Amino acid sequence: MSGSRWTWRLVALPGVAWLSVFFLVAFYTVLAVAFGNQDTLSQPVPHWNPLDWNVGYVSEMLDNFWHGGPFWTVSLRTIQFVALAVLLSLLIGYPVAYFTAMHAGRWKGAILLALILPLWINYLMRMLAWINLLAPDGVGSDVLHSVGIEDLFLSIGLLDEPGGWLNGQPVTVILALLYGYIPFFILPLFVAIDRIDRRQIDAARDLGASPASAFFRVTLPLSWAGILAGAVLIALPMFGDYYTADLVSASTQTNMIGNQIDEFMRQGSEKVTGAALTLLLSTFLLALMFYYLRTTRRAGTAAEV
Repeated sequence: MSGSRWTWRLVALPGVAWLSVFFLVAFYTVLAVAFGNQDTLSQPVPHWNPLDWNVGYVSEMLDNFWHGGPFWTVSLRTIQFVALAVLLSLLIGYPVAYFTAMHAGRWKGAILLALILPLWINYLMRMLAWINLLAPDGVGSDVLHSVGIEDLFLSIGLLDEPGGWLNGQPVTVILALLYGYIPFFILPLFVAIDRIDRRQIDAARDLGASPASAFFRVTLPLSWAGILAGAVLIALPMFGDYYTADLVSASTQTNMIGNQIDEFMRQGSEKVTGAALTLLLSTFLLALMFYYLRTTRRAGTAAEV
């Protein structure tokens, strides 16, 4: 058993080393730029020696957050967009994953194939299709109005004007994030639910639990690891996403942190500020990742007990 374990570790070593080296090199470059300086042409001057690091730009960024500056506004908006997209993914994805795992029967493979099929199409092409549907003169404009979706969203304040889906509307960005990432939420959740021992549910029913009680006391707690895995799997890339908001909105009113970083690093001349913002975002995501690992480890320990 021990020999087999070491064999697989050796097999995985080249891939792990390759990914680690390129991750560490790229991340250290971000650190060197963030803690570096810039010349008179606003070009970054990295400080590769940690003893020479300049904390001025990072401190300025933290001060901006602390005093509720523009970066705080964008960060808060990003958290709101991601939280709503993840919540909608849970509300929509859990019933789909539960039905597929528990009740789909011989249709299970077909449903899983339908969930995977969108991933075969380039993300950009799928977003461009939605732009064509949501545009005021697009192919879906008459359909959306006829079924009352636009009227409903106007009445509850999610849209400011008729045909305004692409005019810097937060709801459009949230729905686009939901559409783009929800398959990645459903698949690990399906795996978690599918692995639940049905005998535990049957035991709860035999002891007098109602179907609803058995679900909330047995199925839902046992699928919690899958919910966390799906949430982490979609939330982490959502926080760095910038192309979705650019494609379906392209408005400063819906800019996310990724849009700010892209603007500084690729389109603008404040690359040091962009690197500092990237560093703060990475720290935040690292904290979320540690929380996920700690929670899953506790869940695994409780299951073994």
